[in-house]
Amino acid sequence: MECKENWVDTRTVYIGNKEPPPGAEAYIPQRYPDNRIISSKYTFWNFVPKNLFEQFRRIANFYFLIIFLVQLIIDTPTSPITSGLPLFFVITVTAIKQGYEDWLRHKADNAINQCPVHEVQHGKVIRKQSRKLRVGDVVLIKEDETFPCDLILLSTSREDGTCFVTTASLDGESSHKTYYAVQDTKAFITEEDFDTLQASIECEQPQPDLYKFVGRINIYSDRNDVFCVFFRPLGSENLLLRGATLKNTQHIYAVAIYTGMETKMALNYQSKSQKRSAVEKSMNAYLIVYLCILISKALINTVLKYVWQADPDKDEPFYNQKTDTERQRHILIRAFTDFLAFMVLFNYIIPVSMYVTVEMQKFLGSYFIMWDDEMFDEELGERAQVNTSDLNEELGQVEYVFTDKTGTLTENNMEFIECCVDGYVYVPDAICNGQVMPGSTSMDMIDSSPGPGGRESEELFFRALCLCHTVQVKEEETVDGIKMGIHQNKATSFYISSSPDEVALVEGMKRLGFTYLRLKDSHMEILNREDEVERFELLEVLTFDSVRRRMSVIVRSTTGEYYLFCKGADSSIFPRVISGKVEQVKARVEHNAVEGLRTLCVAYRKLSVAQYEETCHLLNSAKLALQDRDRKLAEAYDLIEKDFVLLGATAVEDRLQDKAADTIESLQKAGMKVWVLTGDKMETAAATCYASKLFRRSTQILELTTKRTEEQSLHDVLFDLSKTVLRQHSSMTRDTFSGLSADCVDYGLIIDGATLSAVLKPSQEDSSQGNYKEIFLEICRNCSAVLCCRMAPLQKAQIVKLIKSSPEHPITLAIGDGANDVSMILEAHVGIGIMGKEGRQAARNSDYAIPKFKHLKKMLLVHGHYYYIRISELVQYFFYKNVAFIFPQFLYQFFCGFSQQPLYDTAYLTLYNISFTSLPILLFSLIEQHINMDILKKDPSLYRDIAKNSLLRWPIFIYWTFLGVFDAIVFFFGSYFLFNNSTFTSNGQMFGNWTFGTLVFTVLVFTVTLKLALDTHYWTWINHFVIWGSLLFFVIFSLLWGGIIWPFLNYQRMYYVFIQMLSSGPAWLSIILLIVISLLPDVVKKVVCRALWPTTTERIQVASHFTSVTPLLAKRTKVLFE
Repeated sequence: MECKENWVDTRTVYIGNKEPPPGAEAYIPQRYPDNRIISSKYTFWNFVPKNLFEQFRRIANFYFLIIFLVQLIIDTPTSPITSGLPLFFVITVTAIKQGYEDWLRHKADNAINQCPVHEVQHGKVIRKQSRKLRVGDVVLIKEDETFPCDLILLSTSREDGTCFVTTASLDGESSHKTYYAVQDTKAFITEEDFDTLQASIECEQPQPDLYKFVGRINIYSDRNDVFCVFFRPLGSENLLLRGATLKNTQHIYAVAIYTGMETKMALNYQSKSQKRSAVEKSMNAYLIVYLCILISKALINTVLKYVWQADPDKDEPFYNQKTDTERQRHILIRAFTDFLAFMVLFNYIIPVSMYVTVEMQKFLGSYFIMWDDEMFDEELGERAQVNTSDLNEELGQVEYVFTDKTGTLTENNMEFIECCVDGYVYVPDAICNGQVMPGSTSMDMIDSSPGPGGRESEELFFRALCLCHTVQVKEEETVDGIKMGIHQNKATSFYISSSPDEVALVEGMKRLGFTYLRLKDSHMEILNREDEVERFELLEVLTFDSVRRRMSVIVRSTTGEYYLFCKGADSSIFPRVISGKVEQVKARVEHNAVEGLRTLCVAYRKLSVAQYEETCHLLNSAKLALQDRDRKLAEAYDLIEKDFVLLGATAVEDRLQDKAADTIESLQKAGMKVWVLTGDKMETAAATCYASKLFRRSTQILELTTKRTEEQSLHDVLFDLSKTVLRQHSSMTRDTFSGLSADCVDYGLIIDGATLSAVLKPSQEDSSQGNYKEIFLEICRNCSAVLCCRMAPLQKAQIVKLIKSSPEHPITLAIGDGANDVSMILEAHVGIGIMGKEGRQAARNSDYAIPKFKHLKKMLLVHGHYYYIRISELVQYFFYKNVAFIFPQFLYQFFCGFSQQPLYDTAYLTLYNISFTSLPILLFSLIEQHINMDILKKDPSLYRDIAKNSLLRWPIFIYWTFLGVFDAIVFFFGSYFLFNNSTFTSNGQMFGNWTFGTLVFTVLVFTVTLKLALDTHYWTWINHFVIWGSLLFFVIFSLLWGGIIWPFLNYQRMYYVFIQMLSSGPAWLSIILLIVISLLPDVVKKVVCRALWPTTTERIQVASHFTSVTPLLAKRTKVLFE
């Protein structure tokens, strides 16, 4: 949905759903959706058809359905049960799993939709469920309640008509923002008042931009029997968004304007689509290849059958005459029926049981993440969660990581670290009031005794920080009836502000002896070190903006002196300073910036009465301007904020989450590109990027921001940046796997939301500008890290989509903790939610949920690595064992007149994939560890070995297929030549075709199971039990199947076959000989490749094997000599 500035498409909302009075515009009631939120995919009625449709979109499922129908319709060599049963099992298991996941989503939706809300109706407050709320309803919201839909603020419990709101779940910022009631309705403070209110709101139709709203309110009144209408403009400062929370305000009244799926939050949700992993796409591609092989086999055999039958003696031998019906059938119908019969005979080359095994492997394997004690967080008491197990192996293929900042990388906890006044450094808890405070471990003081002049500027600095802010004071709650306001002459109230930095600075001053008490009647009160209350009249606030990067206040002291205090970024303060110890402060600021701390400089200027009056005149004329107000204010601020005396600087730390920097560093070493997408300010986000080692000091920062595009056109900026990165790129030697080399320039890109919209917007006027997207992608690809700030939730998803659909189609991962991250979590190939302070919406909508950002390292580098290795072996092995299984059947047709005679018994055909060879590979795919997990954590570069789906590439797939064909030829012709020897049994008896098939099948089962044993690196008692147990089960089953007369069988062709075969010495010899010959090429290939071209993984395997063997050898040698 596009944001529209024009008023073509508007809606009219009648407050309280009351008709306007006579004389107003015509009353046209409109239909709007109710307030239900729907995140589920299925309903009770559409679950079966929709789920079946989705499942039969899988090539394998559709194929087996066709084969099953063919077996039902025509006379085929095998029973329909052989395909129908496994297919039914796969469909049922998957449907139950997906149905359960959707039921959980329904449950979560119901919890939200049935939440109670208070509505004002006919002068009374009534309780109703959130889902029953309609557009136009007036609602009462109390402190700490969450807004149930998008609302226009009408009045508040505060006299000034303001309220404070946290929007953490929307844009990730947990700071308090101020919103304003409509001027004409802020006096309506009771339910009865709203019964008399007659008004309507005209506004734009719903659109997803969180920061934009255009509307107006029309208030109707009858004054002295004269009907009149007042119009008031409405903007984003009047709009309260669904999901935000009311703070520090007792209650508010507001009117519902957008409800349910039309709220801005819902419009920012991405629709939940079925995610498919790269491995599954590879499986489907291989399946098509095998389908082609199957069709070609059936075609060859059908053609050869009719070539064979061209000779009448072979077509109709005397012992097998055709019926009249068969003779009359058209040759094409007969050929087509034969073709289908061959398809059914060879259909086992497509492994249906592979899909069952893969589903089980994913489902059971996901428990290893949930059981991992290293991913358990004691503080939250939470473990990692798996919401969908379909993407386990995708964790081992990630190339791009998109992370939120606030609450994901950082704890969203600002802490005051130090301040520097005239070159003297003050650290709270170390030096305070001239004394060393308890608990201080070090004294970071350059000189702990500033002179008398220093003392004066020190106190002025502390006062400046206590006055130059927009912090609100909230009194502590009453405890046991005692007001916890001022305790031992020290305020125990706490601070709230739209900027967490400001709170940290004011709290820092409190720890250094200067406490900000309150703002009362335009007077700011401070408690100084001598416990005296100082009062300053607040005259003007020059608010902070991201272009000026500073804020100022003008105050008057009780002695009548005027002060202009200013704080801001060093780059915006130093050029405006005319005196003060600039060099010392600058050195300290640079030192702190290198440490990744957020620095601010503080300066002041004394104003004379005349200067103050001139300042007031400048500000008032700018504020009253109706056109270009922002530009005129900026010019006025520019004239006022100059000729400063520098006081000092502060350093604040936004605590990074534990091991966040280490995690990012590991991900980059593993070859992943990390992008930070945040709704936060550029300066704040950049400081975090430095602290988390996303940007290094050597990183050259490229800016693609509104500030820069104001100076030159977007077109020029993009081409400049493109030239910069490509010049460097061309001068480097092109090595795709070199990673971040030390000698090349490391680039980091910073882009903001407004510029991103311009880059992504398709341009109709000039077709040459349509390729901005490609240039932007090219710049991003050559940057080691990218920071996107001031992002709306939907823009985060757009960025992820842009990278996903770039020519390389990289695998993306998005991680976040707030509702504002849901869109990108749903858009990325893998979405990870963090169970943070900002609700559980991200965790609920994600594929995986983890307690902390640091757990991402183990999740990708260990679990992801193992999952991918295991499932790629599982897929290749399944195709290999099915080729080895069915290719002898194909060869057999050349020796049985293409009569569709099965080589193996029906029991063997059915149980080969289900019982004899399924458990060993399932267990392998659950517990195999080719490298110790500690090594995987220590050496992230091993992750690159499996990047870009390297173990499922075509050359490896072809190798496994040829291995299967080679083994099949050995089984078949080995047995065939041994059978040619007429004295095969000790008593001179000849063996029949079922014995021949059983011999081939026995060699097959032993070979494919031992092949898996050779591939296993991590042996436990379970492996031994399952591998040798499977072989034992096959032998016992064969003995029982052929050794007992089963009453439910019409004919028993396997009776005594297996026992008779084992009674022959040559049969034993041939079995052992054929197994050895089959396994030999693979063993030789492995030995040669490891000796000549070992991979990093193989080198580590050899090294770790030697380290484990050496102590054992030493011990044995010692025992020997003793």
